[in-house]
Amino acid sequence: MSAPKGTSSRSAAPARVAELRGLLLRANRAYYVDASPIMPDAEFDRLLAELSALEAEHPELDDADSPTHRVGGEPIKGFATKAHSRPMLSIDNTYSEDDLRAWHGRLLKSLGMGDGLFAGGDPPMLLADAKIDGVAVALRYERGRLVQALTRGDGVTGDDITENVRAIRAIPLTLAARPSGAPATPEVLEARGEIYMPLAEFERINAERDAADLEPFMNPRNATAGTLKQLDPKVVAQRRLGFVAHGRGEIDGPHAEGFAGSHSAFLRELKELGIPVSPALSHSTDIGAIVLAIQGFATTRHDCPYATDGMVVRVDDWLLQDQLGVTSKSPRWVIAYKYPAERKTTVLLRVDHQVGKTGKVTPRAVMEPVVLAGTTVQHATLHNYGQVRKKDIRLGDTIEVEKAGEIIPYVVSVVEAKRPKGAQPIQPPSACPICHGPVEIEPPEADTAQGGDPELETARRCVNPECPAQIREKLIWFAGRKQMDIDGLGERTIDAIAAGGIPLASFADVFRLGQHREALLGLERMGEKSVDNLLQGIEQARTRPLGRVLGALGIRHVGASNAKLLAKRFRSLQDLLEAEEAVLNQIEGFGPIRARTVHEYLHSQAGTQTFRELEQVGLTFPNPDYRDQNVAQCSAFTGRKIVLTGSLESFERNDLAEILEGLGAKVTGSVSKHTDLLIAGAAAGSKLTKAQELGIEIWDEAKLLEALPPEHRPQPPAA
Repeated sequence: MSAPKGTSSRSAAPARVAELRGLLLRANRAYYVDASPIMPDAEFDRLLAELSALEAEHPELDDADSPTHRVGGEPIKGFATKAHSRPMLSIDNTYSEDDLRAWHGRLLKSLGMGDGLFAGGDPPMLLADAKIDGVAVALRYERGRLVQALTRGDGVTGDDITENVRAIRAIPLTLAARPSGAPATPEVLEARGEIYMPLAEFERINAERDAADLEPFMNPRNATAGTLKQLDPKVVAQRRLGFVAHGRGEIDGPHAEGFAGSHSAFLRELKELGIPVSPALSHSTDIGAIVLAIQGFATTRHDCPYATDGMVVRVDDWLLQDQLGVTSKSPRWVIAYKYPAERKTTVLLRVDHQVGKTGKVTPRAVMEPVVLAGTTVQHATLHNYGQVRKKDIRLGDTIEVEKAGEIIPYVVSVVEAKRPKGAQPIQPPSACPICHGPVEIEPPEADTAQGGDPELETARRCVNPECPAQIREKLIWFAGRKQMDIDGLGERTIDAIAAGGIPLASFADVFRLGQHREALLGLERMGEKSVDNLLQGIEQARTRPLGRVLGALGIRHVGASNAKLLAKRFRSLQDLLEAEEAVLNQIEGFGPIRARTVHEYLHSQAGTQTFRELEQVGLTFPNPDYRDQNVAQCSAFTGRKIVLTGSLESFERNDLAEILEGLGAKVTGSVSKHTDLLIAGAAAGSKLTKAQELGIEIWDEAKLLEALPPEHRPQPPAA
C-alpha cells in the first residue's frame, strides 16, 4: 500500500518532495512571469501544505530555497543599511509631451544626429513601458541564488530587506536553468525593478483592516512600503506582493561579457531566468509613435491589475546608453512621462494651523470630503501662508484639489466664480497656535534666489523651544527607525505617555523612562512585554553613533546625510562643539546659511542643554564615521575615481569601498573614460576587459594592500 499524501516512506519521500517543489515553482512562474496560471490558489495551498508536512517529517530533505520558506521565518531585529553596487539613480519626470519631444531632441543631438539622419544608421530604438507605482528594489543574484535585496534608499545606500523579499512568491530564490546552447548566466546578476501591491490585494487588506477597526492604507504604494518595513516576514508572505524588473544593476564575473547588450534583450534573458519583467508597450524609432502610445495608455491603464502613474521611455541599446551617460541624479537616456494628477473641486470648511518639529507653522485645509485618485480625502496642504495669500484662498471657497504624485493632496486654486459673498481671508496666526508664544516670519528674501516673490513669506515659526507641539514632533522624529531606532516609541505611545502624566518633555527624558516602569504598565495597551521591549530599545539607543544622534535632534538643515558629513569631519562631539562657523562652512555641501544655522544651534542655550543632558543620561556618542582629514590628504587614493571588480580575499567589497572613500576616493560601479583606477580581484569579468580597452590603470589585490595605510590592512591571525 502506498503512503498517503502528507506522510511518506523514507524511500518515497525524496521523489515526492522534488515533484512538489517542481510543481510549485512552475506554478509561481506561470502566475507571475507568464501571466498564465496553471492551478487555482486553493490547489497551490494544498500542495504547499503537503510539502511542508513532508519536510517536517523528513528534516534531512529541507532546503533554504524550498517554496515552504516563502511563508516567512522568524521576526528580524531591523534593517541594515548597505551600499548599492552602483548608484540606483532616479529618473527625470515630465508631464508635458513637448518636454518629452525636447528630451528626444537633446538625445539625438548628443548622439550626433543631424538633418534628420542618424550618424551611422537609423535613429535609436526607444522602448516605452508602464510606470508602476511601487517601491524600487535591487535584487542581487550570485551563482544563480538570491543573496541580497536592497531598497533604493538615497540611491547610494539602501535598506537590506532580503528576508522580507524571500517571502514574496513573485521573486525567484534561484534562477531557472538555461536551455542547452544558451549563453551561461553571469556569476553576479542584479535586476532592478518595482515591488508593488496588486489592486485586488490592496482592497482585500483594507477590508480586513476595516473589519479590525484599523486605519486603512491610503494607496497601494504606501501599503507596499509599509509591508516591506515589517519586521516579521510572515506578514509579508500573507500579502501577495508582485514584482517587475525594469532595469539592470551590476553584471559581473565569468559570462558577463556579451550578456544581453540592450534593454529588450536583457528583459528577455530575465524572463528566461524566471524573473517577472515589465514588457514594452511600445517600441519605435519615432518619438511620435511613442507619444501616441502614451496617449493610448492613459485610457487603458486603469484596467491594469496594479497602480500606474505614467510611462517610462528609454533608449534600448546599452552602448548608446553608456554614450549618453548620466547627470549627478539621473540617466540621460531615460525619462518618465507622468500623467497629470486627477483634479476635483470641493468646499474649504476651515484651516488648521499645525506646528512641526522645527517650529514651522503650516496651514492645512479641512474640506468637504471628495474622492481623489481612488481615495476619500478631507485634508490638503496649503504649503505656507505666502501661498495662501498668493492664491487668495478664503474660508468657504470652492477650491480645486489634486494629489501631488497621486499621494499628497494639495489645493491648486480657487474657483472665484463660486466664492460666497463675504468670504473671509485666512489669517495667519500672530502667535503659536499651541503654546501661544511668539512666531517669526521667515525672511522673504530667503526665497528670492529661487525665483520666489519677495513680498510673500515662505514660512513662520514658533520660536519657543519648549512648545509642546514642537517637543511632540521632535520626539516622534527622534525615536524613528532611521534616527535613534527606538522600537515601540511611536506617535501613539508618545501621546499615551504624555496623557499619563509621565515626564517626557526632552530627548533626555526618553532615557529616563526606565524610572517610570510601573507608570508605563498602567497605560492603555502597554502590557509587560510592550514595556520591556520599549525599555530595551531605549537602552540600545544609548550607544547610537554621533551621526545618528545629530540627525535625530531635528536641527534645521541637518538630516541624515548632513549629520553624517559632520560626523566624518569631527572626531568627537566635543570637537564639533568647539568648531568655528568658518570650519563648518568649509564642509562640502554646507555653505554659509547652513553653517550659520548649525553653529547657532550648537552654541544656543537649548543646544548646549540638550547635549549636556544626553551625556548625563548615558549617551556615549561613538563615531565610527570619522575620517582623518590628514590621512585623506596624503592618501594615494585622494580624488581618484575607482571601480572594484572580482572577488577579493582580504575585503568584502562594500567594506573596501568605505575605506577608499574615507581615504578621499570616489568609488563608482561602472567603468568609463572618467575612471582613474580599476582594482581587480579573482574572476574579474567585463569591467576588467573594458578597463584594458580604455587604457585605465589596473591594480591587483597585492598592489592595493601595498598602497593602503597600515591601519586599513587586514591583520594576520594571532599565533
